[in-house]
Amino acid sequence: MRKVYLDHAATTPLHPEVSSLMCEFMAETFGNPSSLHSFGREARKWMEEARQKVAELIGAASEEIIFTSGGTEADNLTILGVAWSRQEKGNHLITSAIEHHAVLDTCEFLARNGFEVTVLPVDGYGVVDPDAVRRAIRKNTILISIMHANNEIGTIEPIEEIGRIAREHGVVFHTDAVQTAGKIPVNVVDLGVDLLSLSAHKIYGPKGVGALYIRKGIRIKPVLHGGGQERKLRSGTENTIGIVGFGKAAEIAARDLEQEISRTRALRDRLIQGVFEKIPEVRLNGHPEQRLPHNANFSFSYVEGESLILGLDLQGIAASSGSACSSRSLQPSHVLKALGLPPELVHGSVRMTLGRANTGEDIDYVLEVLPGIVERLRRFSPLARQLQV
Repeated sequence: MRKVYLDHAATTPLHPEVSSLMCEFMAETFGNPSSLHSFGREARKWMEEARQKVAELIGAASEEIIFTSGGTEADNLTILGVAWSRQEKGNHLITSAIEHHAVLDTCEFLARNGFEVTVLPVDGYGVVDPDAVRRAIRKNTILISIMHANNEIGTIEPIEEIGRIAREHGVVFHTDAVQTAGKIPVNVVDLGVDLLSLSAHKIYGPKGVGALYIRKGIRIKPVLHGGGQERKLRSGTENTIGIVGFGKAAEIAARDLEQEISRTRALRDRLIQGVFEKIPEVRLNGHPEQRLPHNANFSFSYVEGESLILGLDLQGIAASSGSACSSRSLQPSHVLKALGLPPELVHGSVRMTLGRANTGEDIDYVLEVLPGIVERLRRFSPLARQLQV
């Protein structure tokens, strides 16, 4: 059976060049980068080279990069770190309804502990209105956190415009770029952000390592306390093996960026066109143009998304019903609900995200298999039979 992996927004396989470099590092270098002796200095050298490569991927300086355990920790460090460091200036935060739970749940935690949080709605394409951000800013607003692109529907947000508004009002601005760094051009200067979250395993690097960009001059308080690593902002012995892999993955992503954007966009458009030609009663979720080049999110009427995922899996195709972090939850997608979709379309959604290994033959296979699965599921759907679909 052909195997097709279409869940690259959840995670990506290690790039062979990343794997090779990590093996070389593991075989020869084991020192603690905080140690003063030669073993420690050697590990520190590898780590700082990786930091430079991650910084270059987003147009930052290496000293503006703090390594974390992943995107979730970077988001938590941002929100908690800004909130605790700027309490004397205010207690109001602004975010959007379609953020990752790493942002939403952390904001909710602060709301239960004396902070005020404004959660902005989005339009039917999942776009945050910059004017709504401007109107939500108060004298006591200390942080705006709006993601660069949504992990489920792929909509790219107007971050540059929101960044200008944040600067005009002197509010710290963070964006979660876990789904965009290494996938589309990301430059912290152009975007006008003060903090930006990244993750290695979304760009063919290892799991368990991420980073937070902190613009020079921005002060935040640490969440972890102990050894004082990473400029005293992220205590704990650094995951040097993961960091080395992250650096290599960032280098490769920057090198191949334009080529991969063009290639995956062509495959994505071929997939979307084929689905609409072969299957009736389908909705493309997210913005039709301002979306990630590798993302396609569909809602199929009269079909349960989980059943469709399992049907695809039986044919060797890996897709997702939404965020990988909540795909095992029975709760409907908060992102699709925020778009205003009716429950039957929320529950009938499937996310397909393409990557380096996908080919035109993969798309042809999906388009060969998918219509039959949808048709079978609709045959057993009481609602479909009632409406004679």
